[in-house]
Amino acid sequence: MEIRRRRRIVVLLMVFAMMCGGEAQLRENFYSSTCPNLEAIVNQAVTNKLAQTFTTIPGTLRLFFHDCMVEGCDASVMIQSPNNDAEKDAEINLTLAGDGFDTVVKVKEAVEAECPGLVSCADILALAARDVVALVGGPSFNVELGRRDGLVSSASRVEGNLPKANFNLNQLNAMFRRHGLSQTDMIALSGAHTVGFSHCNEFTDRLYSSTVDPSMNSDFAQSLMQQCPRNFDPQVAIDLDVQSPQAFDNLYYQNLVSGQGLLNSDQVLFTDSDSRSTVVEFANNAAEFNAAFATAMRKLGRVGVKTGNEGEIRKDCTKFNSS
Repeated sequence: MEIRRRRRIVVLLMVFAMMCGGEAQLRENFYSSTCPNLEAIVNQAVTNKLAQTFTTIPGTLRLFFHDCMVEGCDASVMIQSPNNDAEKDAEINLTLAGDGFDTVVKVKEAVEAECPGLVSCADILALAARDVVALVGGPSFNVELGRRDGLVSSASRVEGNLPKANFNLNQLNAMFRRHGLSQTDMIALSGAHTVGFSHCNEFTDRLYSSTVDPSMNSDFAQSLMQQCPRNFDPQVAIDLDVQSPQAFDNLYYQNLVSGQGLLNSDQVLFTDSDSRSTVVEFANNAAEFNAAFATAMRKLGRVGVKTGNEGEIRKDCTKFNSS
């Protein structure tokens, strides 16, 4: 009798947890019985998209980060508003690559064909972000699943929740700490810039103030001035990793050590003594970086998740079901 009573209590607690939602519900085998081929479907769709354009990689990875840091990892960044007032319409999100959005849309279509109405756009984005990293040489890792899609997407909620190119170390740490992410997590996630790019307006203040930013390698600065003159074309994009922009590796950190970080928020990770040792460690040890990146991505993926009976499972990642 006592054993049966305890089992009933455990079952009731599990049901209560499911009703309440929360990150404790995320688990790696969430769809094992309802959509057992999910990860293979996602991987194939991402691979097909990558064959069309390399921008799939940084576009999808940045989309995941921008989604999780605002409203949590709930695919709220995917919503399209006829009034241009959704999360994706915030000024800082206007440079998100269209190929990132298209990746999620295409993966969702492939998943719906086999597992209709079961898999959230938030989970699809989390899986796609993992897969794009692995497809260009980065670490693969198990993704916790069970997120539901959010019901709020507002441009007004974005400001102050995403790092800017001119942030210093204290500002970066404060923003990440709000989401339970450590300085090491922040530095590891910054390593995603090994496959990213930026536009001239994000860093030309380092070139054309009274003097060139002294933390910048002089040859690197001259090269940037040629690509981004004072009257630069706003459409010009510059690789964040000057050595291997199409490989997910630790050369981003080696660039910082040699003064070739494109954004101030990149270079400050090395110039600030409080974070320098971690940058040097990652620059010298690719395995350490890969492990730290995988850990940080799993932690990022838990931020502000909706689970249980929260949110919804969108039919179309760009629209609320009620639309």
